[in-house]
Amino acid sequence: MRDLAKLPKAHLHLHFTGSMRLDTLVELASATRTRLPSSFIDGDPLRVPADHRGWFRFQRSYDTARALVRSEEVMRRLVLEAALDDAAESSRRLEIQVDPTSYAPYVGGITPALEIILDAAQQATVLTGVEVAVVVAASRMRHPLDARTLARLAVRHAGDGAGDVVGFGLSNDERAGDTASWGPAFAIARRAGLASLPHGGELLGPTHVREVVSALGPTRLGHGVRLSEDPALLDAVVDSGISLEVCPASNVCLGVYHEPGDVPLGTLLEHGAQVALGADDPLLFQSRLVDQYAIARAQGMDDAALAGLARGSIRASLASEESKRRWLAEVDAWLAADDMGPTGRSEASAEACASA
Repeated sequence: MRDLAKLPKAHLHLHFTGSMRLDTLVELASATRTRLPSSFIDGDPLRVPADHRGWFRFQRSYDTARALVRSEEVMRRLVLEAALDDAAESSRRLEIQVDPTSYAPYVGGITPALEIILDAAQQATVLTGVEVAVVVAASRMRHPLDARTLARLAVRHAGDGAGDVVGFGLSNDERAGDTASWGPAFAIARRAGLASLPHGGELLGPTHVREVVSALGPTRLGHGVRLSEDPALLDAVVDSGISLEVCPASNVCLGVYHEPGDVPLGTLLEHGAQVALGADDPLLFQSRLVDQYAIARAQGMDDAALAGLARGSIRASLASEESKRRWLAEVDAWLAADDMGPTGRSEASAEACASA
């Protein structure tokens, strides 16, 4: 088995605060005398049931971490460390998702907050070799009018390269609010050429996916695993060209599936879905990008299939066609190589959230 950490890939589903290293979190908490939840520090990944109470626990932990990001210096640090961690796993492209509203009070507003992250993304690209682009994401927990403000801000910084805004998303608890009410914000973003990148199909099933597809016109769907419950809808989504950002460890840690083997990667791929594996929130789930490929391997996928997943992530990215061609050739070279290396962080990591 070839070394998954050397497999070229793209990382398309990673949240800004959720990308934080545990050591960084502990350092920031110590500096501010903030008490951390035990799930962060006892070596045990966050595991919650997929209900509102479980999501509340997840969100409370996330908010604890986010409250420690209180300066430009820390914001820049998080972007650079995320890029360094991706570089160590042979990620060629990172599209990191952020809601600048959360950090605006500490740096003078949402515009400076976004511009700091974009500048940090440019610098991280130079320092690490990973192309870092940004997805501006609205939150379902805020008013849809706030999303329109964010969409207009995102449009002003639109592009397809490092340090550009490449898409507009909608995150947080997908059970909150009326999906159609965010449609005007996504229309603003799409008219300017930004990709539509909402979450959907993780905590809720096919009916909700229909709403997201109809109202928000996704380019990619964050998660989308519950499409496996409706083969006809899955086929329609695939036929429409919508890619899926699948985060297996997240699905298990949030109680959507009991164990990594239950995540329906095989079903999605059998229906022709273009899948990009992502780590979602490594800080909370203690599982990074290579670990998602290790889960796929543990489900029985051979190196050719894993290379196919990596190609899917690259093709689903919003990078230039020239960059995609180069990275796809590197995937081919990985598969053609005779040397075998470590298997990644394999079984212990893949099953971390499944163990009691």
